[in-house]
Amino acid sequence: MSDADPLETGYWIAFNRIPGVGAIKIKRLYDRFGSLALAWQSDPAGLGRAGLEAKAVESVLAARPRLDPERELAALARQAVRALTVVDPDYPERLRQIYAPPAVLYLRGELLPADELAVAVVGTRRATMYGREAAEALVAELVANSITIVSGLARGIDTVSHRAALQAGGRTVAVLGSGLDVIYPYENKRLAEEIAERGAVVSEYPLGTKPDAANFPPRNRIISGLSLGTVVVEAGEDSGALITADFALEQNREVLAVPGPIFARTSRGTNRLIQQGAKLVLSAQDVLDELNLASAPQQMEMRELLGAVAANPTEVTLLGILTREPLHIDEVCRQAVLPAAEVLSALAMLELKGAVRQLGGMHYVLAR
Repeated sequence: MSDADPLETGYWIAFNRIPGVGAIKIKRLYDRFGSLALAWQSDPAGLGRAGLEAKAVESVLAARPRLDPERELAALARQAVRALTVVDPDYPERLRQIYAPPAVLYLRGELLPADELAVAVVGTRRATMYGREAAEALVAELVANSITIVSGLARGIDTVSHRAALQAGGRTVAVLGSGLDVIYPYENKRLAEEIAERGAVVSEYPLGTKPDAANFPPRNRIISGLSLGTVVVEAGEDSGALITADFALEQNREVLAVPGPIFARTSRGTNRLIQQGAKLVLSAQDVLDELNLASAPQQMEMRELLGAVAANPTEVTLLGILTREPLHIDEVCRQAVLPAAEVLSALAMLELKGAVRQLGGMHYVLAR
């Protein structure tokens, strides 16, 4: 559980409700003042020095009389919703790494360490029988390999993916383009409740936010941001699932796609992704292999036995040095300024945790 100050969190929520003050500006205020409670009390000149332009300063001054941080916290409590700020220790680390991560992530349910091994499965709202069967089969096998399924609760492939994960006894995370008290589509209200019981429903939008069309493209960056990779099952040429794939590429995450009939409109987007270099998916094993998740259950067991990834300073140092490009052990030791025996021991532990891979000739890379 987080040890964040609840009242400080209330100020994050209040700033998050102010039009024109987005995630980047909120984080800038925090970095400048060290506390959003202090930023809330600042005069216009102080807000300007923190990097807010005149229009944003005006928005903050106009919002203060009508926004009460304590009242915001009470509203969340009534809805059984928790708020994680981007500086909260419990905030998903993979999401924190993307450009402009949500300043506040509203959460109903629970995010677990096991959700670090997550794959997004998305697709068209107008799913065909082929697409539904493909999504069900992929998700069932991914869940059997301890993978959490992330999707957007939309009609079609998203709904099929969430339901398949639950039916297989696995975990799933739904990312909304509205407040957590405004479930869209409405017919998925019960599904959202089931997801919260067995996973999590999350959003960057405050309570009461309607599902406006403009909310969904930004929502898609969270779907990909929570995931190691994004699998597009079925998508037309203008499908929102392709936006999720674009975000995944920007975030240096993998994009995978299920091929479809060349005459089917719902496969034009996925087939195009494959033409452009997305991994072609014929089975869940293709996903596991591409994302280095073939031994995911064993890796999770090892993490529990051995502690979290980067549990000691040496491991932290090595994870900061290694990339996806192979690096010889001698170069790793040189950059780490550590003896070979200590580096080899730490690398062996990181391999067991699934964070590092050894290639031929004593070369090492980040596993993900």
